Amino acid sequence: MVQFASAFSKESVMKPEPSPSSHPAIDPNQIVIRAARSDDAEGINAMANLPGFRWGTLRMPHQPPEATRKWLESRAPGDLNLVAVLEGRIVASGGITSFPGRRAHAGMLGLGVHDDFQGRGIGTRMLREILAMADDWLGLKRVELTVYTDNGPAIALYERSGFEREGLHRNYAFRAGRFVDAYAMARLKV
Repeated sequence: MVQFASAFSKESVMKPEPSPSSHPAIDPNQIVIRAARSDDAEGINAMANLPGFRWGTLRMPHQPPEATRKWLESRAPGDLNLVAVLEGRIVASGGITSFPGRRAHAGMLGLGVHDDFQGRGIGTRMLREILAMADDWLGLKRVELTVYTDNGPAIALYERSGFEREGLHRNYAFRAGRFVDAYAMARLKV
């Protein structure tokens, strides 16, 4: 889930630090958060191929819907995969992949919001639901994530939700023609 460069200028692939959204927050009652289904593959794929969404992931550009469908259908039974739907449109996806064995108390979080809906409270609502599931249904003591160091809005969201920086992954991923660093973050439930 990363990189491209060749036919594009650096300016067309560089994503500046997002500014606060000029759009108002969305009424939480308008958002439906539910389990992702196989028939959501096209909506999730279209959203995940957007430049802003993809910028914060390891996703390669131009992924076909079939790859997303295969990913949805191959999730382990204990994994959590949710979507946020607004007026019939998927506007966010996220979840937790639980670890096996001696790491069964922990899981890896992933979260992304549609480019047109970032900064409007959807990520906060999704993260709140994912963490409630981790705490109240999966019994996780530790939720981990990795976030690029240049993704200020996501870092701020995670820190507001109790995540702490635990380390720095230097040259973590190759994105748009260069290597980028990422923070290892985690939230511990005591």
